[in-house]
Amino acid sequence: MSPALLPKHVAAVVKHQRDPLKALQMFNAVKKEDGFKHTLLTYKCMIDKLGFHGEFEAMEKVLLEMRLNVDNSLLEGVYIGCMRNYGRKQKVQEAIDVFERMDFYNCEPTVLSYNAIMNILVEYGYYNQAHKVYMRMRDKGIIPDVYTFTIRIKSFCRTKRPHAALRLLRNMPMLGCEINAAAYCTVVGGFFEENHHIEAYELFDEMLKLGIAPNITAFNKLIHILCKKGNVRESEKLLNKVMKRGVSPNLFTVNIFIQGLCRKGALNEAVSFLNGVAKEGLKPDTVTYNTLICGLCKSAKVVEAEIFLHKMVNEGLEPDGFTYNAVIDGYCKLGIIQDADKILNDAVFKGFIPDEFTYCSLINGLCQHGADFASLAADE
Repeated sequence: MSPALLPKHVAAVVKHQRDPLKALQMFNAVKKEDGFKHTLLTYKCMIDKLGFHGEFEAMEKVLLEMRLNVDNSLLEGVYIGCMRNYGRKQKVQEAIDVFERMDFYNCEPTVLSYNAIMNILVEYGYYNQAHKVYMRMRDKGIIPDVYTFTIRIKSFCRTKRPHAALRLLRNMPMLGCEINAAAYCTVVGGFFEENHHIEAYELFDEMLKLGIAPNITAFNKLIHILCKKGNVRESEKLLNKVMKRGVSPNLFTVNIFIQGLCRKGALNEAVSFLNGVAKEGLKPDTVTYNTLICGLCKSAKVVEAEIFLHKMVNEGLEPDGFTYNAVIDGYCKLGIIQDADKILNDAVFKGFIPDEFTYCSLINGLCQHGADFASLAADE
């Protein structure tokens, strides 16, 4: 007698199946098993899988089926997942539709649902609509939490109102919320974005003195703002401060710094920074190398860029279209068409398919530098 098929087994298979449509086939097939019935767990896993991969039509069909078989009052987590997946694919109206349908299907939104839709609206610049959702939440008597206020703070900072964000930050304890590092870092980033550096530094130091250390995700968002504006030195100072409090940089931190240094034209420092990454126990990824290679090529240091292309291959990383196009374009702009062609041939051999950017780079290089098309063709 074969062991009974349990919902947890189906959920595990759905989670580990990379192809969402194959997972859906299996999900539908098990309905025919004697005694098996899908539960909230299996429905949620299937809906999350389809939504994550952008298979929204199939997701909505499973969602419809779930409503017929599961107590609708328990589905808030599923709806939040749908909203977030729509948001990730920039389908803001569809996310709003999910939120608005919750009441209709007897699932009362809590602060969690309101936070999810407000965050999507703020991320895509719908600040007035996010405010209306907040006011509606208050009218319904739903108490905001720390995440609600952090989303509001983000909205103020995105609309160039860091002082309004600071006032809300100061009021959070009186509103029953303990201030967290994410809220602090958002306001600090808002001040840096508007070039109020003194207020930003003072607030950052205040946060640390209160014993509030940011996690690396919140910190990375902050230094991204600084590095984007060319303030890499300031970012390094802040990094040193948080490292003393046990915060360790990750690969995203490294990539942000290298991008910042490249934007400043501090390429030697960017190379040194990359070389020092291994000492911190971090292994550069394709994004790390691509960032540096792109920076080198833009500064006409294409030979050095090619060296790093080979280095990444030696370290077991696979260059992608961005890598090859950056080096090819770099050589073409210098008029070294033969080297560009050599990189292209090597890339094609390894499976790279030239795109419009590749051909435009080659044509521009050939035209601008008076290269001989025939001699290049003869080398093919």
